[in-house]
Amino acid sequence: MTKRLPTLIFVAMLLGVIVGSAAHNMAPDAATAKSIADHLSILTDVFLRMIKMIIGPLVFATLVSGIASMGDGKTVGRIGLKAMAWFMAASITSLLLGLLMANVLAPGHGMNLPLPAADAASNLKTGALNLRDFVAHMFPKSFVEAMATNEVLQIVVFSLFFGFALGTLKDGVGKPVLAAIDGLGHIMLKVTNYVMAFAPLGVFGAVAAVITSQGLGVLVVYAKLLGSVYLSLALLWIALIAGGYYFLGRDIFKLIRQLRAPLMIGFATASSESAYPKVIDQLNRFGVKSRITNFVLPLGYSFNLDGSIMYTSFAALFVAQVYGIQLSLSQQITMLLVLLVTSKGIAGVPRASLVVVAAVLPMFGLPEAGILLVLGIDHVLDMGRTVTNVLGNAIATTVVAKSENAIGAPELSDEADTSADDAGLTPVQALASK
Repeated sequence: MTKRLPTLIFVAMLLGVIVGSAAHNMAPDAATAKSIADHLSILTDVFLRMIKMIIGPLVFATLVSGIASMGDGKTVGRIGLKAMAWFMAASITSLLLGLLMANVLAPGHGMNLPLPAADAASNLKTGALNLRDFVAHMFPKSFVEAMATNEVLQIVVFSLFFGFALGTLKDGVGKPVLAAIDGLGHIMLKVTNYVMAFAPLGVFGAVAAVITSQGLGVLVVYAKLLGSVYLSLALLWIALIAGGYYFLGRDIFKLIRQLRAPLMIGFATASSESAYPKVIDQLNRFGVKSRITNFVLPLGYSFNLDGSIMYTSFAALFVAQVYGIQLSLSQQITMLLVLLVTSKGIAGVPRASLVVVAAVLPMFGLPEAGILLVLGIDHVLDMGRTVTNVLGNAIATTVVAKSENAIGAPELSDEADTSADDAGLTPVQALASK
């Protein structure tokens, strides 16, 4: 199902265009068209409810498991701090670039979708959302209440405390707890796959409803969005390569040549995970010591998906523009801070950026339904995000290795690589078995 999902979503989008266009032309007046669109949007509402259903446990399980697995030795702590410093700098750069490009290119302007009454009411409350309220709201009064109300920021804060505490006990009484939470994470990833199986229906309902009420002219926005996102990703590539050049010099270009295969795999499959084994292989061939690669790269896959992080800020502003909602500079900065925190919780989840944006939009009175307008072309956008994620994590790992003087002769030979492939092992497993 996962392999066919992009195709099914694309087909659903086309069917939505056809059905929506027919309904728009057949409707005698705007009121009838709106009534038809409301019925079509039932599919959208169901899918959005399922997305909300998985957010809380998904954030908790993945973030706690990632933090508790880091280790607490001095060396691990030093390397972890260096990695997190790079991740934070890259994340802030990505988010700022997304906000800047969304404001400059404004791909959602001109769509002018009507705002539902409930969403309009909540939009009036966004003026009260400031930095003081944001900081106070981060800390939960009750973890159970935070889970029940899907307060993602509060879940993240509790998960940070829980994860660090569990990390100090993971070799003793905490070991079965960590195993259980890790298992919960795998279960929630499976549930996420089940939920995403309903994505074609949600996309069909969203696209059909929009075109029923707005007509085919709304499709121009899709082309503008696609071009805007890829231009923004290209600028992010330049920023990442420039940062790598500062630490690695001309070796950054050698690294990029070395990464051609995993970059192509990531782009073709739109899956960072599919490129993961090959990234490890190529970093080892570049000379990065496996002790660095095996720690920093998995950490990056949870906390440093630069393309996806940039897209969260871009998509959030796009949704605001689509519905004609003006966000002040202070609100956009607050949104950046929110995304900076929430994007660290579920960055390794399939289509994580959409889940993050869906969780953040209600905090600013933005309709979650706007996400489904993006989901129709998300696979094409995801290809660009994925290749950026792969590049960003490879550069981050290499920079940390350089700072630790852990770049030398390649550790994984062609012969070892071949034997690993023959045995059905990833390069990580092959190295671990030595």
